[in-house]
This record gives sequence, C-alpha cells and structure tokens, in this order.
Amino acid sequence: MAFRAIAASPGFAGKIIVVSAIGLTSAVVLVKRPLTETPDDPLSAAVSAAPATPSASQPVAASAAAASEPEPVFRVESAVVQHSFSEAAQRLGVDAATTARLARAFSGRLDFRRDLQRGSEIRFVFRKDADDASEANGASAANGASAASGASVPVVAGDAPASDDTPVAIRISTGNASHDLFLYRNLAGKAFYYSADGHAAMPSFLRYPVKFTRISSHFSMRRLDPVTHRIQPHEGVDLAAPAGTPVHATARGTVSFVGWQTGYGKVVKLDNFGPYSTTFAHLSRFAKHLRPGQSVQKGEVIGYVGATGWATGPHLHYEVHVDQVAQDPLTVDLPHRDPLQGEDKQRFAQQVERMDALL
Repeated sequence: MAFRAIAASPGFAGKIIVVSAIGLTSAVVLVKRPLTETPDDPLSAAVSAAPATPSASQPVAASAAAASEPEPVFRVESAVVQHSFSEAAQRLGVDAATTARLARAFSGRLDFRRDLQRGSEIRFVFRKDADDASEANGASAANGASAASGASVPVVAGDAPASDDTPVAIRISTGNASHDLFLYRNLAGKAFYYSADGHAAMPSFLRYPVKFTRISSHFSMRRLDPVTHRIQPHEGVDLAAPAGTPVHATARGTVSFVGWQTGYGKVVKLDNFGPYSTTFAHLSRFAKHLRPGQSVQKGEVIGYVGATGWATGPHLHYEVHVDQVAQDPLTVDLPHRDPLQGEDKQRFAQQVERMDALL
C-alpha cells in the first residue's frame, strides 16, 4: 500500500511538503513579478530618476534586475560660433537635416541672424553609441545602449528618427542670456523638443514671415510717415528684403482678404486661430489661386515682397493683431503647443534636472 508507506514514513512526507512549498513559492514569484517594459523615450532611459526602492511586496529578483540596468552614457560637445549656427553645429558632427530642425525649434525664441553673434557658444549633449557605451560600461552597458538605440523616434515634426547625432539637450549662450531645449518623448509616443518648463519648443506661430535683410521701420504708436509726412501709428514692422522674396504665413489660418487697399497696396489678411490675425502688405504679387475663405498652413507661401502702395522701397509690412488690437510683431507673446501635464511633466522634470547638470 503506497499510501500506508508514505504515512508510515514521516521523513518522506516531510520531503514532499518541502518540495511542494518550493514549487508554490516559485509559482508565486512568477505570478507576482511585474512586467517591465523598456522605455522607448529617447531620453527616459538616459535621464530617468533612480529606480525607487522596492516595497516589501516586490520580489528581490525584480529589484536586482532593475539595479543591473546600465547607467546611460553621454558626451558633451561645445563650439563657439564663428559664422552661423549651422556652421558651428556641423563642426560638432550634427547633420544638415538635424541642424534645420533645431533652427525651427529655436525659431520662437531666437532669430539666428540677429540674436546669434560671433562668439556665442553652443553646447550639445548626445547619447553615446553602443560601441562607446560598451567601452565605458562593459557588455551590460552595450546591451542597454543597443536597446535604447532601437527605440528610434520622430523628432520635432515627426519626420526624422532620433539617433546618436540627434542632441538630447542643447544650450545656446548669446552672452546676455542662455536658451535651453531638451528632447523628450511623451507617453503618447511623440518626440519633441521642449523648454525647461515643459512647453513645446516648436511654435505654432512663427516670429518672422520672410527672410529679411534688416528692419527698416519698427512698431510705433507715433511715427512720422515717410510718405504722408504726418505723425500716425505704425501698427506693424517693416522687414526690408529684395523684391520677389517669398512671404510665408506665420500660422495656420483662413484668408479674410486678398487684394488692394489704400496705403497697403497689394495685401493679404489672415484670420488665424484664437484671437490672432495677421496682415502682409506692399506685396508685388500673390501666390497663385489665393482667394478669400481659403485655408493656409504655417509656412505656406502667400505672396512675394514688393513696394506697392505707400512704400519707399521693397519691403514687407507685417502686422499681428490680438483681439483686433495691434501688437508689436517682434515682442508679442506667441502661442505654443500645450505644455506637458501630469506624469509626462514629472518625468520630463527629472530628465531636465539630469541634463541641466551636463550643460
């Protein structure tokens, strides 16, 4: 009788109980162990806060696995501007496409032609590639860098992958001020550059509608008009540029007027989103097929620089109105995308703290 044999042998029964207990414990550990996903944020693996201390209910194996994750490896590069931002960036190995995206990201804060001077400093923080990480941290770091590099993400406008040549943090020092941007992939899976306060860098409203050579006349409520020779408001800014230079919509909107007006000459007026509206005057000609009621996108060509109307030379007269009140286009607060909120904001703040120490 097998049953009697087992019952008569306490030592054997004890072994069965021990084996059963071990099996049950293993089952509990397998069930209780949380599933951990590798973050696909280009910065989250790089600059996330240190893992929280596991609670009593968390298995030791899980905390050991977290502790074994390699520390991210970065390199910091800097350059002094000699001629232009693009020239300095390319000296540091940043490709032309990434340089152009960075210029767009800074466009709401800096005009590289006016604000960036010879001697300004640019600092970039890059993630090191897998080979560099392997040399620095050994095989485990190489595996971590490889996993991070597999999470390639669209940058800024979603049109290019993040790579070792894509800076995860940038600081531009002009002498009077410093301007920082940080690359972050939000919980929705989209990567953008953000300022330290969590606001998206890429503005929904461009500061300048044309590539100009100089500001020939500033915004003023009392200006001596060079044509009428009378003191009157100048509710915009005059941007001198060669005749025929393309003029771009500074934000998405709807064409409210396209035609001729006294003083303005050939003019385009747009109703933009929210309380914003914009005016583009003294044009030589309009973009083809432009008509009232038509929707236009930010950056779309709507006309070309001219000297029609009351103008003493080729330039663009550009106005920005907020709630139908004229504002100085060079200083008006421009709207940006919604800032980070909730968990995104907390994660981003941790990353900024780490990156800021490197800058």
